[in-house]
Amino acid sequence: MSTGSLNVRRRERELAWLTGGEQVDVLVVGGGVTGAGIALDAASRGLSVALVEAHDLAFGTSRWSSKLVHGGLRYLAKGELGLAHESAVERGILMTRTAPHLTRAMPQLFPLHPGTSRAQQAFIAAGLRSGDALRRAARTPSSVLPGPRRIPVAEALALSPGLARTGLRGALLAYDGALVDDARLVVALARTAALLGARILPRLTALSLSGTEVRVQDGAREYDLRARQVINATGVWADTLTDAVRLRPSRGSHLVLRADTAGIGATSVNVPVPGESNRFVFLLPQPDGRVYLGLTDEPADGAVPDVPEVPESDVDFLLSVASTALARPLTRADLAGSFAGLRPLVAGSAGRSADLSRKHTVVTDSSGVLTVVGGKLTTYRRMAEDAVTAALAHAGLHAGPSRTAKLPLLGAAPRERLSLVDAPVRLVAKYGTEAPRVAALGELEPEFAEPLSGSTEITAAEVVWAVRHEGAATVEDVLERRTRLSLVPDEAAAARDRVADLVEKALAGLQ
Repeated sequence: MSTGSLNVRRRERELAWLTGGEQVDVLVVGGGVTGAGIALDAASRGLSVALVEAHDLAFGTSRWSSKLVHGGLRYLAKGELGLAHESAVERGILMTRTAPHLTRAMPQLFPLHPGTSRAQQAFIAAGLRSGDALRRAARTPSSVLPGPRRIPVAEALALSPGLARTGLRGALLAYDGALVDDARLVVALARTAALLGARILPRLTALSLSGTEVRVQDGAREYDLRARQVINATGVWADTLTDAVRLRPSRGSHLVLRADTAGIGATSVNVPVPGESNRFVFLLPQPDGRVYLGLTDEPADGAVPDVPEVPESDVDFLLSVASTALARPLTRADLAGSFAGLRPLVAGSAGRSADLSRKHTVVTDSSGVLTVVGGKLTTYRRMAEDAVTAALAHAGLHAGPSRTAKLPLLGAAPRERLSLVDAPVRLVAKYGTEAPRVAALGELEPEFAEPLSGSTEITAAEVVWAVRHEGAATVEDVLERRTRLSLVPDEAAAARDRVADLVEKALAGLQ
C-alpha cells in the first residue's frame, strides 16, 4: 500500500520500476502546483501516474507567489466574469475542504487618504461588494471570509498603527484568502498524490517529449519513460518543450520587510498605484512577523532563469508607492530579502503584460503532448481537472470525473478540528493534523526540539521530517522550499551548517 511519505529511498525504488519498461497512464512533466495538482487529479481517478521534475517540488514560479488565494476581484473589474467566479469557487474549495490547514483569512485595508478621490473610493467599495457577491455565489461562509465594510479612522489606526494620519478619513475593510506557504501547498499535493499511488520523481530532467514518451536524465544516465499520455506542466518553461504555445512571461517582484518596520499589524494594506484605476501595491503581514511588499507586473524578456532576480527599479517602485500610505516612509534599510516569480502567461494582443488574461489553456502539439499553461495558483485544481479530462479524451483512457474538489490534502481537517490538534499552533498551521508527528520527533530526540538558530523558531525536527517524508534531499531543498528560511538570507546563513548536518544524518538513516 502506498504511503504519503516522499524520500530518496522511495524515489530510487519507483525510478527503477519506471525505467524497467512499465507504462503509466499519465506522465506529468513539472513539479509545481499545476503538475502536482494534475498528478493528484489523475491518481484520484484511479489512473497510474508518474511525475518528473528537473529540480525539486515547487522549484519554479509556485514558490514565488504572493501567498494569496484570490477571490477574483481584479478579474471582475476587467469584465472577466467567468474567471472571477472560477477563482472565487476555487478559493472556497481550498479554504473549506481541501486545505483549511494551509489557508487563513487575510484582512485587507484600503486606507482612504487624500490621494484616493471620492469617485475612486466608490469604485473600490463597489468592487468589494461585487467580490462579496462572488463569495456568496461560491458558497464560502462568512465565518471563513467576512463581508466588507467601511471603518472609521480610529479603527483603521487600531488595525494598522503605521498608516499616515494626515487627511485619513477611514478605510474600507475586506477579506481574502492567504496561504501559510505556497511551496508547502505543492508538497501537500504531491504527497497526497503519492498516497494514492502516484510516483513522484524530483531531480529527473525531461530532455524531450512526445505524446507517449519522455526522455529523461538522471545524473549521467538517460532513460525513456513510457506513458499513454504525456502532459507538459512546466509553467514558464513550457514553450521550451513544445511549439504549441507561445509564452510572454511577466515578472512579479516582492520585497521582504523586517518585522515591525511598516507598523501594519496583522492586516494587509492595499495602496493604489498613482495613475492606475485598478492596480494596487500591497503590504502582506506573515505569521512569522515578516511583511511581503508587492507586486510588480512587468514583461520579462530573454531566457528564463532558474531563479529570477528583483531589479533595482522594482525595489524603488514598491518602496515609493507603499510609502505614500505610511507614516514613516520605507527605505532599503527595512529590507530583509526579496524574491520574484515569472508568470507563465499566454502571449496575446495586449500591449502590457498586466493586461494579458490569466485564463489557463490546454493545447495539443503535433506529437500528441498536452500542455497546460496560464492560470493562477488559486485555480490550480481546475487547471489540473481540465488537463486530466483532456488527457482521457485524447488518449482514450477511461476514468470517472474529478474528485479533487472534495478530497482533503494530507494534514487537512475542518477548522474546528484543527483547533483541537495537540501540537504547537505554529506547527499546526504548517502541518495540520500531522503536527503531532512532527512534534513527536523532538520528544524522542530532545536535540530535534531545538530551533535551528537564534533567529528562527523552526526546529531540527522539521528538517528531519522534510527529508524523511517531504522529499527534501539537499540543504537547498530545506532552506529554499521546506522552511523558506532563504527568503531572509541572514536567517538562512545562520541555520545552514545545522541544516547540512541534519540533512546528512537523515539521508544516511534512509539508506
